[in-house]
Amino acid sequence: MKKKILVTGGAGFLGSHLCERLLNEGNEVACLDNYFTGQKRNVIHLIDNPYFELIRHDVTMPFFIEVDEIYNLACPASPIHYQYNPIKTIKTSVSGAINMLGLAKRIKAKVLQASTSEVYGDPEVHPQPESYWGHVNPIGTRACYDEGKRCAESLFVNYHKQNNVRIKIIRIFNTYGPKMHPHDGRVVSNFIVQALEGEDITIYGDGKQTRSFQYVDDLIDGMIKLMNTGEDFTGPVNVGNPDEFTMLELAQKVIELTGTKSKIVYQPLPADDPMQRKPDITLAKKVLNWEPKINLEEGLIKTIEYFKSVI
Repeated sequence: MKKKILVTGGAGFLGSHLCERLLNEGNEVACLDNYFTGQKRNVIHLIDNPYFELIRHDVTMPFFIEVDEIYNLACPASPIHYQYNPIKTIKTSVSGAINMLGLAKRIKAKVLQASTSEVYGDPEVHPQPESYWGHVNPIGTRACYDEGKRCAESLFVNYHKQNNVRIKIIRIFNTYGPKMHPHDGRVVSNFIVQALEGEDITIYGDGKQTRSFQYVDDLIDGMIKLMNTGEDFTGPVNVGNPDEFTMLELAQKVIELTGTKSKIVYQPLPADDPMQRKPDITLAKKVLNWEPKINLEEGLIKTIEYFKSVI
């Protein structure tokens, strides 16, 4: 049964991978993007597919379409991009959620919100389970993104309770892979681009802060599995890779895999930068029967090959 599916932010890093997977699974896909951080080149190879439609539109404005499912991914997700225009970032999260929930309510579609591990802020609980409420500075430099996403989760839950909208909430932890923007300021792309261009690799702080990195294909698996769960399960559910690495370990791995002569240099840590991030994925294992399959080295090799082709 061919489903009609709307993907907002569909020309972005994650959205373009999702569009491709949904088409490959035999669905019709409408990809919505305003190209603030998304890029046409991410989806250009899909244009000739008669079941793919590319629409230039901003989710902060109402949108009308008949579909069975909506994946709401529209929002700048790297600190450089979301801090560039913080008001726009909040509007995208909040007005975008309201518009997509309103659409889902009218057309009786199922709607998935791409939330984030940033809802946990700089966590005082480690690893972070879905029951943890987070430790977020509401007026800090990252608040436009963190609080925007927290508000969107609240909107989703209330549309579900008040209007019976069928919702799913996924909390995405650090994800990397081909089609990342080379200059999005995220640590994996930063390190790889610096290494390939023979520049010094910049570590902020002492390099002991940790992150867990999941390869994009694993995330897309989890996202589709969540959308296909029964009506009674709404989430939120963490989807991330629980293998934890320090920034220094990541930098050394990138140096090894690229064969670069780059040196590691240290800079001061930005404000409100979390010291630890690691998902508790007990719920995803239980409800989605999901866990990541691709390890860091395997994923980095594929990502480095992609960056070699674009820079």
